[in-house]
Amino acid sequence: MKKSRPKSSVFRSVKFSVLMLVVFFTSCAIKKDIPADKIDATLELAAEQYKYMADQLPEDGRFPKTYYAKENRFETSGSDWWVSGFYPGTLLYLYEEVGDPELMEEAERILEDLEKEQHNTSTHDLGFMMFDSFGAANRLDPREEYEEILMNSAKSLATRFDEEVGAIRSWDSDDDSFLVIIDNMMNLELLFWASEYSGDNRYHDIAITHANTTMQHHFRPDNSSYHVINYNENKGEVKEKRTAQGNADESAWARGQAWGLYGFAEVYRKTKDQKYLDQAVKIADFMLDHPNMPADKIPYWDYNAPKIPDALRDSSAGAIMAAALLELSEYVGKDKQKKYFNAAETALHTLMGPEYLAEEGTNGGFILKHGVGHLPKNSEIDVPLTYGDYYFVEALKRYKEE
Repeated sequence: MKKSRPKSSVFRSVKFSVLMLVVFFTSCAIKKDIPADKIDATLELAAEQYKYMADQLPEDGRFPKTYYAKENRFETSGSDWWVSGFYPGTLLYLYEEVGDPELMEEAERILEDLEKEQHNTSTHDLGFMMFDSFGAANRLDPREEYEEILMNSAKSLATRFDEEVGAIRSWDSDDDSFLVIIDNMMNLELLFWASEYSGDNRYHDIAITHANTTMQHHFRPDNSSYHVINYNENKGEVKEKRTAQGNADESAWARGQAWGLYGFAEVYRKTKDQKYLDQAVKIADFMLDHPNMPADKIPYWDYNAPKIPDALRDSSAGAIMAAALLELSEYVGKDKQKKYFNAAETALHTLMGPEYLAEEGTNGGFILKHGVGHLPKNSEIDVPLTYGDYYFVEALKRYKEE
């Protein structure tokens, strides 16, 4: 008769196996160079900045947009402007990380002003506006009212989809032009959520079709992206390719590249379809391998900007890129993982330094300095940007969770 192993021996064997698993997964983890207490301190500073910002808002119904230090001028927008969701979204991220109830109180106040945009069918930016705000609120505290707002927002966004073109219209036009910008990739997550929540595959199909059309027409052979594709609304054919906010039509506008990178990583997360991961990798490698990418990983406002290395940097593009690379690093093999994680970490190191991180009580309450909005139109140049703050905080949060 075979003897059973003593319990103590079994226990030691199990304990050893668990230890080996711990060692294995620890050895596979990426080594972080930014101390946890520095990340936490930066988030605490960001929370204080946003409480300070709340006191700067001039009136109810106004949302922070930017701040002009030389003029001591705080610029706001209405709830219908595309950046309106970033302020409540950042407040909610910071509340999640810091736990200060003042942040939640302010978020809930401003969400009331934003709620009416659920029925806005004149914009493609409802993902930015509603999912980054009410989506975050619903994640932290699920409520039927939030879910209803998000579903109505998805219905409004879906009205801008055209089957002939195979895309969601970005900017309206008076002729047969159907304008689609790379930024629109960022609004697809709202549609994926709506499909998962409602069980209606139509929203999923719209998102996928838009991503496929974007992948087909927005990218050049070197994997850089145009900003705007102008389709013929009646025929679905491409009429024109241009880059409105970049240096030239054939240049690589930095924030546009970051939108594409983030958007396709997100679509891969929702679908697990390899072609979207491949596209995200192509974009990431174009950016990181570009000869004009600075060593500190904060891009010039355009990769082909004149006067490099004296051209302006765009902290918002760096923040979006960092957040996207941290996610993308989770989906790729070991070599790419290290490349993307290290690049994101370098960007965060830079953004957390004195050149870009505002001191408490300055910068109108914004967290980051040196963003570039629309340089060709001389708009929002070398100023803080609310979306730069949002993706910076998101990147810090993702870094903590890696």
